Amino acid sequence: MVDTQHPLTLLLNGSVGDRELCKIQYHFGEFGNYSLVVKTLSASTKTVSCDLVINEGPINSYLPLVFAFLVYMGILAILIVGRIFMKIDPVRNWVYKKLNPRETDHQINSELGSPNTTDSVSSDPTLHLWSTASRQRLRSLDTFRGLSLVIMVFVNYGGGKYWFFKHESWNGLTVADLVFPWFVFIMGTSISLSLSSMLRRGSSKQKLLGKILWRSFLLILLGIIVVNPNYCLGPLSWDNLRIPGVLQRLGFTYLVVAALELLFTRAGAESGTLEMPCPALQDILPYWPQWIFILMLEVIWLCLTFLLPVPGCPRGYLGPGGIGDFGNYPNCTGGAAGYIDRLLLGEKHIYQHPSSSVIYQTTMPYDPEGILGTINTILMAFLGLQAGKIILFYKDQHKQIMSRFIIWSIVMGIISAILTKCSKEEGFIPINKNLWSISYVTTTSCFAFILLLLIYYLVDVKRLWSGAPFFYPGMNSILVYIGHEVFENYFPFKWKMQDSQSHAEHLTQNLTATTLWVIISYLLYRRRIFWKI
Repeated sequence: MVDTQHPLTLLLNGSVGDRELCKIQYHFGEFGNYSLVVKTLSASTKTVSCDLVINEGPINSYLPLVFAFLVYMGILAILIVGRIFMKIDPVRNWVYKKLNPRETDHQINSELGSPNTTDSVSSDPTLHLWSTASRQRLRSLDTFRGLSLVIMVFVNYGGGKYWFFKHESWNGLTVADLVFPWFVFIMGTSISLSLSSMLRRGSSKQKLLGKILWRSFLLILLGIIVVNPNYCLGPLSWDNLRIPGVLQRLGFTYLVVAALELLFTRAGAESGTLEMPCPALQDILPYWPQWIFILMLEVIWLCLTFLLPVPGCPRGYLGPGGIGDFGNYPNCTGGAAGYIDRLLLGEKHIYQHPSSSVIYQTTMPYDPEGILGTINTILMAFLGLQAGKIILFYKDQHKQIMSRFIIWSIVMGIISAILTKCSKEEGFIPINKNLWSISYVTTTSCFAFILLLLIYYLVDVKRLWSGAPFFYPGMNSILVYIGHEVFENYFPFKWKMQDSQSHAEHLTQNLTATTLWVIISYLLYRRRIFWKI
């Protein structure tokens, strides 16, 4: 059994003197059968030849992905054709008579588009109010959130067992590493818009702070009690309770960022009535106390990461421990971040099987949602908050909003290039999801600004796309996330497979489970059922 994700180097050494006899670099394919044939060319000079023979050719493991893509494109084509036909009055009336024989005069709306304010809808004041509110809400934000959530669900269910749908072992970035920071980013954007809306409606800051505290408490509580991976060990007890987690980090990040926005928000800043010395920074300068607070947090992260003494480890160590770094620091997984978690929370109360354990054979527990990384999660949410302020400040000025998103993306990309030296391992601070390094935040936020720009342009500016189907899970994100975790091992989200090594079977199961949650969120949307915390 050999790794097929990366090219491997096979090195053959002699038994005497440990002399290198031959070396072959090869990228093996999945389910291939290979033989290494070693022949002695000269006994006197002890020269040998090494040849790799393919006994059975590897399979193309990406064919299931191509087939799945074609299936979903076919479904999309059918829905688009259906939408076109539903614009034809006789067809629409006939379909609606079949579905709602008692309300034949009621106009129906295509679920592929946003609700329309037609004359028939206007006759019902309740529906009119709902339609108006739906039109004012930025669908691009819910679409962005839903896209992140759908990919997160698919990744958590297994991602078809493809390596790029799994979290990177240590340094580096995969598709799976993008979705959590994107979800944090759009949470920050929503904080800006929701708090601004509630303050305009006359809500007091004291009342809003109470809501923030209560929501944060509920998220943390749900993360510890409901969505806890240690249930696989049996009933939860304090002896093995994992304290950090995704919802816990979301809850604490929400608390800090929302409270920061609430306490330091300034009247008139969003409307642009405040006079600024530098017009180019007029969506940043009014919030300078928040920026100082965030920069202080980053200084704390840098000092703890690179200056905190960790017993038995070099200062500023950012490696995986185990056999990484030639096995010199086996118990130093995560450096200061891992040490702080083990010191403050205890080894039994953090994640026991980090992604580094497979390749680097780490034995120390390490939690990717630990204490120190939360600082940079706050930074990620704050960058999303800045995106929300741009939307508020340049309201309905689409070119200004999109140009600001581009500028922020470029700035984050430049910072990432400097920190990483455009390399995976050789930078000052490598991209690392386990550590939630600064370069990880700047890189994922660079992509987040670009993705939000594209979705905003397609959904809210040009209205070329309604955001479906991602819009629906985006409207019920907490329910979908908790539901997919709780029912992960239940049919129809999971079943016994005939071949556990088959990409096709894993992909079928994981896509089916993810699609079911999209359908569930769509049905809940139709019934106006939204679980808000």
